[in-house]
Amino acid sequence: MNTEQIAYMSVAEQANLIASTKLSPVDLVQLYLDRIEKYDNILHSWITVCGDQALAEARQAEADIAAGKYRGPLHGIPFGVKDQIKTQGVRTTMASIIADDFGSEEDATVVTKLKSAGAIMLGKNNMHEFGKGSSINFHFGEPRNPWNMEYEASHSSTGSGVSVAAGLISFSIGEDTGGSVRGPAWANGVVGIRPTFGRVSRYGGLMYAWTQDTFGPITRTVGDNALILAAIAGQDPKDQLTSNEAVPDYTKMLNEDIKGLKLGLVREMSTGQELHPDVDKSLTNALAILRDLGAEIEEMSLPKAKYAVPLQMLTSDADGAAMFLENWFRTDWDKFDQGTRTRIGAAALIPAPIYNRAMRGRALIRNEILESFKTYDGLLSLMNFIPPMKRGDSVEKLDSQDDVAQRMFKSRRICSYPFSVANVPALSVPSGFTDKDVPMSIQVASRPFGEDIVYRVAHAYEQATDWHKRHPDLDQTVIAASAGVK
Repeated sequence: MNTEQIAYMSVAEQANLIASTKLSPVDLVQLYLDRIEKYDNILHSWITVCGDQALAEARQAEADIAAGKYRGPLHGIPFGVKDQIKTQGVRTTMASIIADDFGSEEDATVVTKLKSAGAIMLGKNNMHEFGKGSSINFHFGEPRNPWNMEYEASHSSTGSGVSVAAGLISFSIGEDTGGSVRGPAWANGVVGIRPTFGRVSRYGGLMYAWTQDTFGPITRTVGDNALILAAIAGQDPKDQLTSNEAVPDYTKMLNEDIKGLKLGLVREMSTGQELHPDVDKSLTNALAILRDLGAEIEEMSLPKAKYAVPLQMLTSDADGAAMFLENWFRTDWDKFDQGTRTRIGAAALIPAPIYNRAMRGRALIRNEILESFKTYDGLLSLMNFIPPMKRGDSVEKLDSQDDVAQRMFKSRRICSYPFSVANVPALSVPSGFTDKDVPMSIQVASRPFGEDIVYRVAHAYEQATDWHKRHPDLDQTVIAASAGVK
């Protein structure tokens, strides 16, 4: 094995080598630190890297494992966290220059759980300012798509998606409001899940939309995703919105076949005049594979789904405005990125009666989606009607009404927002590449706490394809492009 192969291994593969002492946690951490030093000055997927601290923890993990104190499959595995999640002794920037540190007094619960399992935090991943997904200027550099740097890396948890796809970390924890885990997974060719609301504690996170925000893992395989979610899920007394629903071992369910599962293909989230031919082809192939595996798939309709986009933005943006208004918006207006400032400023003007009506509208969408699970075990859709866009085309400058319609209310969000509004689990899994070598994905969703179904379907599809075995050639896409990229 060479370092490239180890860097792109799944967590499960790395864990097997560590458990058998064929791979040192110290060497694994150093491998990623070396790759970060070599590539991340162009990729910009990290804000803070804790090299010395991670190496010290890796040495301790190596000693513990040698002494027979192996904690399980995450022991000695390095991870990153989106920089809106608090970490003790390591600053949390929110990708903003308003403050140097928004909280380093304690670890968020997700970080505590991962550390308890023996995982090693390598650092904090870059993101869109305050996790809003609308940044125009990036204070810590714009995260780049490692497959083709002319194209977007999606929005919000971008550094988390880039670092996993580029083999700069074993896995990362992102945050998803309207698609901020699933989007970076889609654009960067990896796997990302938005868990059921309340499945994972949000304590220690600087949350943007209290009624929708979730933490979820971004990984290179579905199996890894199931492994990480099982480690971070569960009730937390520090977060009263977490559920006491039992957490199953998702990994044990992965190899159950999907014969007889009834899946609904959501018409509004998979067809339309804007459907790109490459996306259409990848979806057709994915459906054929799932049918060959025994799934029963039929097209169905969620007519209210299209309203999820304005209703989600009316409510979650207003939630964000409530958080920012008293703290920084009045005093540090000029320090906000233009994209963040525009959306928050507009949201701060939403009247309470409109917000109330929008919340009631969201309940109608949620009820429609929940009703569908009386017929279907899971739902299928695209992650986007189009492949990732050129970087400049994806920026939400919002110069006109047409710009709002094209950049915000079409394509990207219509495929992700409905499941966010319904607060059900939804996962993005790679489904192919365009001729420009940028990834595409399909999305699998299920009932509340139906992550087991989501993982079964996605894993069966993943294992029947080889998309997860492909990795970007950074020496071609990054080094060759570095001369023209700032």
